[in-house]
Amino acid sequence: MPTARVHIDQTLQGQASIELAQGQSHYLLRVLRLRAGAKVVLFDGNGLEYPGEIIAADARAGCRVRLEAARAPAVESSLEVSLIQAIGRGDRMDWCVQKATELGVARIQPVFTHRTEVRLDHQRARKRREHWQQVAVSAAEQSGRVRVPEIDQPVSLEDVPTPLSPGFYLDPAAALTVRSMTTPVPPRCAVIVGPEGGLTEAETGRLERNGWRGLKLGPRILRTETAGPAVLAVLQSHFGDLA
Repeated sequence: MPTARVHIDQTLQGQASIELAQGQSHYLLRVLRLRAGAKVVLFDGNGLEYPGEIIAADARAGCRVRLEAARAPAVESSLEVSLIQAIGRGDRMDWCVQKATELGVARIQPVFTHRTEVRLDHQRARKRREHWQQVAVSAAEQSGRVRVPEIDQPVSLEDVPTPLSPGFYLDPAAALTVRSMTTPVPPRCAVIVGPEGGLTEAETGRLERNGWRGLKLGPRILRTETAGPAVLAVLQSHFGDLA
């Protein structure tokens, strides 16, 4: 059985031991049925992970872990990709966030576009962002990452700023492909993925005027929840750390 990994929402540096929160204790003791002496790995998202050992395990009192020396595994890509993703219906956004995290995304900005069918008021948008952030935490735990991508508050596509680094939007009619790029992508870039039905001409025109470039992934039209992870995989393969 692989060693359990748990994300901790507090700084671990300098800690000799730590009492886990109720939900984390429940996961280790009730779900995984671990006991005192079991090995675990904790990380706080700052690029390090801390091997540890459960030294107190009580279903009611909680779980305490003794921490060992920190280590810095080479699991984070040198290519920082920000994914600007049109919000999909149902659990499609969950799936996209999970797979994008596994593929090394640095940040995810959910957006509303003209053809986005999902509409959220401020309170629901805040709750959905919190939910997606937890999806990213779980995916980081599972995939061995030591940083958790930040999930931003949903905004309108019109409010996405001009890219400070190379910015692309997926367009099946674009001439530019990753394979045809004559120069490597710098250490960071941003990619916009539109909704079902795609971006409108007005949206792509505005993006072009603001410095974004159309990017074609291939001959097939991908669903919105597939396109984000797919472009991440291609960029990581060409310019990042995927073999």
